[in-house]
Amino acid sequence: MNLDHDRIRDKLKDIHRSVERLKRFQESGREAFLSDADSQDIARSRLLSAIEAALNICFHVTAKKLKNVPEDYGDCFRNLGQANLIDASLAERLADMARFRNRLVHLYWDIDYGAVYDIIANSLNDLEDYAADTAKLL
Repeated sequence: MNLDHDRIRDKLKDIHRSVERLKRFQESGREAFLSDADSQDIARSRLLSAIEAALNICFHVTAKKLKNVPEDYGDCFRNLGQANLIDASLAERLADMARFRNRLVHLYWDIDYGAVYDIIANSLNDLEDYAADTAKLL
């Protein structure tokens, strides 16, 4: 079977929309972010949406192009890196982000919003790079 280009495009749009909304928190700064529970809720939701969209693409590409089903979320990105569909170091950073996604989902009562801000401040470009690499598959 071939890649579902519409599915990938939709998920790329989800990543783009989420990243654009998250960038506003970079501008307000860490202290303002950490003192505003509403900003934290929005950021958690948008970050989760972006990571989920990236994972959705990853599992789809892995299944269709690599004929593989990864054991966990991190392995999905690593498989793309090993197949040279994305940069190997980017794959590792995304695997770390996937692990953080698990904290957002499964330990929602104990979220380190400093870590959320660090991802917003330092790692949104990883999601953008992944989206750009993935778009080349279309």
